[in-house]
Amino acid sequence: IKEATKDLDIEAVIYGRPKHIYSIYRKMKDQKKQFSEIYDLLAIRVLVDSIKDCYAVLGAIHTKWKPMPGRFKDYIAIPKANMYQSIHTTVIGPGGRPVEIQIRTFEMHQVAEYGVAAHWAYKEGNKEKVTNDPLQKQLDWFKDLIELQNETKDAKDFMNSVKEDIFGDKVYVFTPKGDVSELPLGSGPLDFAYNIHTEVGNKTVGAKVNNKIVPLNYQLKTGDIVEVLTSANSFGPSRDWINLVYTTRAKNKIKRFFKLQDRDENIIKGRELLEKQITELGFNFKDFMTKQGMKDIAARFNFGTEEDLLASIGFGEISYQTVANKMTDKARKEIEDQKVVETAFEKTTTQGLKKESQKMKIRHEGGVIIEGVDNLLIRLSRCCNPVPGDDIVGYITKGRGISVHRKDCPNVQLPESEQNRLIEVDWEDTANTGQQYDTELVVEGYNRNGLLNEVLNVINSTTKSLNSVNGKVDANKMATISVNIGIMNTQQLDFIVDKIKQIPDVYSVRRVIS
Repeated sequence: IKEATKDLDIEAVIYGRPKHIYSIYRKMKDQKKQFSEIYDLLAIRVLVDSIKDCYAVLGAIHTKWKPMPGRFKDYIAIPKANMYQSIHTTVIGPGGRPVEIQIRTFEMHQVAEYGVAAHWAYKEGNKEKVTNDPLQKQLDWFKDLIELQNETKDAKDFMNSVKEDIFGDKVYVFTPKGDVSELPLGSGPLDFAYNIHTEVGNKTVGAKVNNKIVPLNYQLKTGDIVEVLTSANSFGPSRDWINLVYTTRAKNKIKRFFKLQDRDENIIKGRELLEKQITELGFNFKDFMTKQGMKDIAARFNFGTEEDLLASIGFGEISYQTVANKMTDKARKEIEDQKVVETAFEKTTTQGLKKESQKMKIRHEGGVIIEGVDNLLIRLSRCCNPVPGDDIVGYITKGRGISVHRKDCPNVQLPESEQNRLIEVDWEDTANTGQQYDTELVVEGYNRNGLLNEVLNVINSTTKSLNSVNGKVDANKMATISVNIGIMNTQQLDFIVDKIKQIPDVYSVRRVIS
């Protein structure tokens, strides 16, 4: 190589570099290659002063030795995300052995060997021949990290995003003006649009690749020329875009759009979910809010206002159970401290109820019978939605009467010390009264044309009460359909389930306990 570059009048440092044994192992494992497929066991490194000299040396080497197809990588024209720059080429050397050659400037070598911080240390040497990129481009990698950290609250999701979006395999595509964009392998036109700017992504109505219209789920390849079609009149992204984008950054930007768009609805939904959970924990929501308030709780979860917290709960970013537990932890501790008094009270109350139960059977609203107990608030629990025919049990709450659960409901699987809070209840023995009881079913199957319609037709033909329908499809074309229906008893429920199971491509039907 020294002989081949002698006539170029270039000052170069040329030396050999053996590949470390552990690096060989990692490359074989990560890229699933055999030892015979590792071509850079021995590499020769060429260091020069300028980028122009890099390409001059490359030309001289390719003139002398034949390059191996598919083994040329130009990380100078298209640097890696971590600022690594170098030209890699593999040529057929003496004796027919492949040899990798790496060509880079001295500045690039400092960054490659000693990290990004070495870049500024190298600048102190005032190497005027080195071509400098603007500092803004040099720091793109750090900006990406900070943006991912700000948009991803869960640490595990953040680490997965870093590995996939920043350190994963890349594709390099071009804008119509010739600018290069680096994207994770698997990205599509929407990932490209959101990589340019959030508003470009939100206003996207289509895309062209290599001057041809392509669907938004098109997977970009290195060398594609991508043009994003936008419209100022666009209403913004569709909700199914979440399934079309690959990068976490694009997913977060789409989620943020809907979070802001549905903020008022999410605040209402978040408040309802929180109230329901606090009520299930045995507290009066309004009294509890007066007692503690939401501002301190919002601050504990790093939200500026209580509306921000409620909106986040409604959007599903933070669990309402977690917030409810935080809000009630002090009150629950006070109850625990008075456990002896409470236990004695509950035992006395329960014994009184059971003693009264020996007298007579009294029917309560909802078709539930409790022996000997009248003028008592009875409610069917929404967590398991019991219906006539289910095995049920009563649970004595604090100040809110008795809630009726299915016996297999997780909320009544109590430790031995709390078994005295359970009381025997039963359904009315009389025939069907026509009363409707809500229950939720989840149907799973292969997503084919007409599947949803067939499921709904079966339901509409067997019950007059269809309260809600929700559906989603995953990447494996598995459809999940959730329906809330009104039924009279378990016999009718079993009939409906059997009919749904007879539909082709339905894999399972299950009843939901929340």
